[in-house]
Amino acid sequence: MLHTLLVGLGRSGRELHLPVLRRLRQDAGAGCDNAGCDNAATVFAAAPPLGFDLAPLPAGQATPGLVTVDTLAEARARLDPRTTVVHLCTPPGHRAEVLRDLAELGFTRFLVEKPLGVDGEAVAETRAVRDAYGLRLAVVAPWLHSTLTARLSEIVRSGRLGALRRITVRQHKPRLRRSLSTPSHPTAFDVELPHSVGVALRLAGGGTVTDAAWSDATCGDRVVPRMGTAELTLAHDAGATTRIVSDLVSPVRERSMVLDFDAGRAIGHYPVSGEDNFAHLRVTPIGLPEEYEVFQDDALDACILDTYRGFAAHTDFTADFELQAQVVRLLESAKQHAAAAEPGAAPTAAGPAAAHERPAAAGEQVTSTKNGSIHVG
Repeated sequence: MLHTLLVGLGRSGRELHLPVLRRLRQDAGAGCDNAGCDNAATVFAAAPPLGFDLAPLPAGQATPGLVTVDTLAEARARLDPRTTVVHLCTPPGHRAEVLRDLAELGFTRFLVEKPLGVDGEAVAETRAVRDAYGLRLAVVAPWLHSTLTARLSEIVRSGRLGALRRITVRQHKPRLRRSLSTPSHPTAFDVELPHSVGVALRLAGGGTVTDAAWSDATCGDRVVPRMGTAELTLAHDAGATTRIVSDLVSPVRERSMVLDFDAGRAIGHYPVSGEDNFAHLRVTPIGLPEEYEVFQDDALDACILDTYRGFAAHTDFTADFELQAQVVRLLESAKQHAAAAEPGAAPTAAGPAAAHERPAAAGEQVTSTKNGSIHVG
């Protein structure tokens, strides 16, 4: 039986992880008939999760189903690290330091909120801490545990629609209020794209970013740099192309993925929120009847349950870690392309054509104007 320590009680910890943990524990205790409940009953301890945050909740704002502690040392005194999973839900910028503090207290099992890091250096620091302390580290990747992703993967694997040629992803959500009030992510590339880039790599293999752009989130005179839109093009080594567009100031929600094959098309829609947990899949083979189905897809539930089962079974998470490290590398490359490609980026000696490929140099500042253009210098 595994206990839970939530470190970081912001939106990810309190509003995403905690409700799923509560639901999984309740299902296990009730002996429900949902898929995975029997397994949940064998991995989750009955005790409620413990929670810690450097900025504790104000008095009178206790969270039901969560016992909070004032220090990590107090959490260590209440929990046995050998039977505890730590959900690391702090912002990605300083995770390695927090990870090291927890490792020194004896904790060894970690589920880290995406993205794994803001850049390759942060990932390298996290990897170094993992290796130095012998940690088992998984990364939150709901789309990789999604039923829709599994069905899309099977279509690709089976070859029944021929070779995969193109993936087109749209990830739009109204997020302007959060962007204006809570600077939790450095760019729009760090919000939705860690989900879809991981799936693209799973479906089409490794690749290289060939184009990318971003814009600011604006409301009147208020500007949040690089938090409006993000888009990238990925050329896969096996020949397919992925195009991802994410709009965080959109008035509507959409999480769609279109796969174009030589002999047909598959269109998937992921659930856009916890209010409706159904996915849609439409498969159109050339010359054959269209197939359409709607099915339940609780991806975050599956991700957390699968991770706990993996910890209980001593699963090796190294391959998943490296996939998420590759996601971070590609997103870092996309940010460099976006900074270099926008109007105002200084051309290199090779002329304007090479400016598109020039990443921002160390020490350069990226600033934005009200109209959303990005300047490097």
